[in-house]
Amino acid sequence: MASLATRAYRPLASTLRQSALQQNAALRVASFHTTSRRDLLPPGPQVVKKTVNDPTSFRDGDPAHGSYHWTFDRLLALGLVPLCVTPFASGSLNPGLDALLCATILVHSHLGFQNIIADYVPSRQFPKSRKAVNYTLGAATLLAGVGLYEFETNDVGVTEAIKRVWKACYFARNAQWPTERPSV
Repeated sequence: MASLATRAYRPLASTLRQSALQQNAALRVASFHTTSRRDLLPPGPQVVKKTVNDPTSFRDGDPAHGSYHWTFDRLLALGLVPLCVTPFASGSLNPGLDALLCATILVHSHLGFQNIIADYVPSRQFPKSRKAVNYTLGAATLLAGVGLYEFETNDVGVTEAIKRVWKACYFARNAQWPTERPSV
């Protein structure tokens, strides 16, 4: 008899439980939707300029933007590997090698940011923004180049600075600083 009563009220109990769970879930979801979504760039124009049957216009190919460009990027990245290891492994400080390392890192970074700009700021949709971002990248690269030149000519250089920071971090963690100078 008790089993018949429980079976009769089971749909009502499960319905109440489901509605309580749905209200709880709705409150949890609503807490994540309190701020409005703002896009970084406005969406591009959604206008069809020709008919459906007209062919799409393509820009003429340029070897600087094709396989030669990517081959140069990869060779430059591969060239950075020995340039980064050699000054620290050999132990000798060579200003020419240090300057070559700085120039290679600068060109590699500039080309990498150019690739990012080409991917995320298309010139067809945002021609003015693309020009502004390219000029900003050129100015930042020039500023970084001048800073690296000043650091190389008027200070110790990049590899020596990295060595000094590395040794300072090592002594700070693993060794005790001497309190007195050793007598000779």
